[in-house]
This record gives sequence, structure tokens and C-alpha cells, in this order.
Amino acid sequence: MSATITSPETPTVAPRLSTKAGSNGGKRRRRTSRVLAVIAYLVTFLIITPILWIVLLSFQPSSNILGNPLSLAELTVRNYANAITSLPLLRMYGNTIFIAVVSVTVGTAISFMSAFALTRMVFRRRRVQSSLRFYLLAGLAVPVYILLFPVYQLDLALGVFGTYWALILPYVAVSIPFNTLLMTGFLREFPTEIEEAAIIDGVGLWRLCWTVVLPLMKPVIATILIFNVVYVFNEFPFASILINNPDMVTVSLAVSRFQGQYTVDYGGMMAAATLVLLPQLIIYAIFQRQVIAGMTVGAVKG
Repeated sequence: MSATITSPETPTVAPRLSTKAGSNGGKRRRRTSRVLAVIAYLVTFLIITPILWIVLLSFQPSSNILGNPLSLAELTVRNYANAITSLPLLRMYGNTIFIAVVSVTVGTAISFMSAFALTRMVFRRRRVQSSLRFYLLAGLAVPVYILLFPVYQLDLALGVFGTYWALILPYVAVSIPFNTLLMTGFLREFPTEIEEAAIIDGVGLWRLCWTVVLPLMKPVIATILIFNVVYVFNEFPFASILINNPDMVTVSLAVSRFQGQYTVDYGGMMAAATLVLLPQLIIYAIFQRQVIAGMTVGAVKG
């Protein structure tokens, strides 16, 4: 009798408890997702607001930007007409693209070789390997303004001041720490069985790097290319000091032309900044999936 009495009670109580626990867990997950969604929307709003502010000011007359910037009564496209007519668009984009292509290509190649060496070489002392990583990490913490005078002296000593190489060499050096650390995070999780199989098939070190490992790093490479190209397009301190030839003007230098000694054309400056910003936003919108995939590679160990 005891067996017949207790057996129907056990299956009726347990499902009720599990149902309550499941409903509470579901409510908590929904609340957490709502809070995270609100935070994400707030962060997105804070990021988009400066961009929308620049676009709005680009349609304002210069007299209204300081007095009544939120006014929508006197919107005009004259700022864009002045920016297009006064800026050497083809020359500044051509110079910037050339500098970006050379510096990003050289910097990515050097970063890949250094990342491959850090993750695949066998060091006698692990402190050497960790010290190299901390050295690269410290490179990310150095402000650009501290490097201006040393880089200026090096360019004079090398005889490249006022040339394209005056910008290419610093851009390559600045990009190496970030690129190397990002590639190192990917190569740590990269399956070594693929490399071992290629070595067994008779593949040499050079061919192993450039035909086996590098093609599998497309998300990381895409992320590095986008970040470095955007950096070259927006970089101003090096370009303003190391370039003194008007024919070698870059995008960032061209925008500064709207600032004179005693006057500033705020409307033209905002229109030029919008023209510079739009191509970068388009590139990022197209390759945003690759950027997210590249930044999250190696973040979770499976």
C-alpha cells in the first residue's frame, strides 16, 4: 500500500517545482535582456549623436553655428559647394589612399610575422615571450603626441622629411602593437594539426605561413585592414608636422584648410568633415561582420 500511495505523489510535486523554477528563470532572462537592450540603445545613441551633430552643422551657415546651431530655418548646401570647389578632392584622396595602402600592407606583413614567431617559436625562457607581449602592450599606451618630436628627428636623420615615407614609417610602427596582439589571440586558438599536416606533406616555413595559415585568418586580417585604414584617414598630428608640400596634402590636412589665422569657416569645416566621414562609415557598414568576427576571435576558449 505504501508503494501505491507514494508513487502517484512524487510525479505530481516535482513538475510544479520545476515549472515555477523555469518560469522564474525565464523572467530573469527576459529582464536581463531588456536591461542589456536599453544599455545597447543608449550606447548607440551616444555614439551616433556626434555624427548627426556634424551633419546638421554642415548645413548651417557659419554665422548660425555659434549663435543658433539648432535652427532649421536657414539650412543651405553652400558649405558643400565651397568644400568641393576649394578642396583638391582627387589629390587628397589619392595621397591618403597611397599612404594607407603602403603602410597597411607593410604593417600587416610585419605584424603577421611577429605574431607567428611569438606563438610558434619555442623560447628557452617563457619570461622572454611574456616580456615581448608586455612590450607590445605598452606600445598601445604611448600617446601619439609624445612621439612627434622623436619621429621628426628620425625623419630628418633619414632624409625622408616632407615625403610619403615620413608618414608611412610612423604609421607602420604605430600599427604593429595592435595588429600583433590581435593576430596572437587568433593564432593561440589556431589548430596546430593543420600546420603539422602541411609540414608532413613537405611544405616549407614560408609556404606554410603565406598559403596555409594566412588564408585562414581572413576575419582578423579584415579587422586589421579596416582599423588601420580608418586610422590613416583620420590621423592629423603626424601629417600636420611631417608634410610641408601642398601637393602631398592628405584628407585630414585638407579639412584644416578652413581654419585661417583669424577666422574659421565652421560650416565649410563641418561639410568637409562629413565628406571625409561618409566613405569610412560606408566601408565599416559593409565589413562590420568581419570586424566583429575578427575582434571576438580567440576571446572564448572552447
